[in-house]
Amino acid sequence: MTSAIDTDRVVPGATEHAHGPGSPVPVQSRAERFASAVHADFPEVTGRELEWRLTPVASVRDLLDDALDGSALPVEVTDAPGVTSEWIARDDPRVGSAGLAEERAAANAWSSFEKAHAVTLTSETPVEVTIRRASPDAAPRAAHTVITARPNSRGLVIIDNSGPARLSENVEIVVESGAQLTGADITVVSLQEWDDDAVHLSSQFARVDRDASLKHVVVSLGGSLVRVNPSTRLAGEGAAGELLGLYFADAGQHLEQQVFVHHIAPRTVSRVNYKGALNGAKARTVWVGDVLIGRDATGTDSYEQNRNLVLSDGARADSIPNLEIETGDIAGAGHASATGRFDDEQLFYLRSRGVPEPEARRLVVHGFLVEVVQKIGNAALQERLLAAIEAELAQIEVI
Repeated sequence: MTSAIDTDRVVPGATEHAHGPGSPVPVQSRAERFASAVHADFPEVTGRELEWRLTPVASVRDLLDDALDGSALPVEVTDAPGVTSEWIARDDPRVGSAGLAEERAAANAWSSFEKAHAVTLTSETPVEVTIRRASPDAAPRAAHTVITARPNSRGLVIIDNSGPARLSENVEIVVESGAQLTGADITVVSLQEWDDDAVHLSSQFARVDRDASLKHVVVSLGGSLVRVNPSTRLAGEGAAGELLGLYFADAGQHLEQQVFVHHIAPRTVSRVNYKGALNGAKARTVWVGDVLIGRDATGTDSYEQNRNLVLSDGARADSIPNLEIETGDIAGAGHASATGRFDDEQLFYLRSRGVPEPEARRLVVHGFLVEVVQKIGNAALQERLLAAIEAELAQIEVI
């Protein structure tokens, strides 16, 4: 188990602060990360690269290097007013409008997909749409999805993944000026409930325009190796982004998130809050949080945090927050990271009131994780996730 506790609050005029557990992290501006939609533009991955050094590269070698099936991944989209679903060609201008691949697996998927699945929201009345995706087999596949929220539109979008899979994909989210993808009843969720042996690599790019806002939630529960990397560009003045994450790793499971928030325009606001639990031998989680406040992003307000709860021996959590600031005129920025075991005071409180220890432990973990679930804003999905968490908690080992 890796255990680290760090809390920083950076005031205007601060400079870059980058650190994490384990070996020193090379200082490199996140703005310098190479991007391309062409697989051949990226060198072969050795596992020593900054973006791959915490990932079991041997387990995803085929998704990095081999030819991928780029035919349309079977999807089922619920009908909703003000929502269109269609397959678009690779040369459609919507493809690439939110960002480009920044590593070899994403570029392989980008080079391989035949058509992209495009979902467009136009309704100013909040709508809900679910994109259900169930891979028919475990053949290596590529996929590309583009979600566009037109000006002043509001909506809940759920990408619901299940079944067997060996999938490398790119997801683009574009929130246009005045569009709202945030609030109590509105969110965008990427839900990973794959089969136990599934492998899923997902690069998710978002562009948020002027006075628009995006809430992005990553929930990873199933799969053998799941790596979901959200990247959000706050490109317009007054743009806001809230990035939330929830993950629960079982024995032998690897769940990874590399989060990037780029404050480009003035008066932008971001909040990042990821929480995870680990239970079982060789359960492994990785969270890397990069925040870049650009030189033109005056008046920015940013904060990111990651919390991990280790429930058994033999589990390991890596948590690495990075903050880079290129302007001295900000409202504030900071980060926090903590990894540890149960809170003894909480356990003592519950046990002193007659709650048996196994039940007390389940209650503590439930309370720890439920914060993220409650922010989704969809009762049916929240109930489903709470049930999934309860199933995970039933397997907690006493430590």
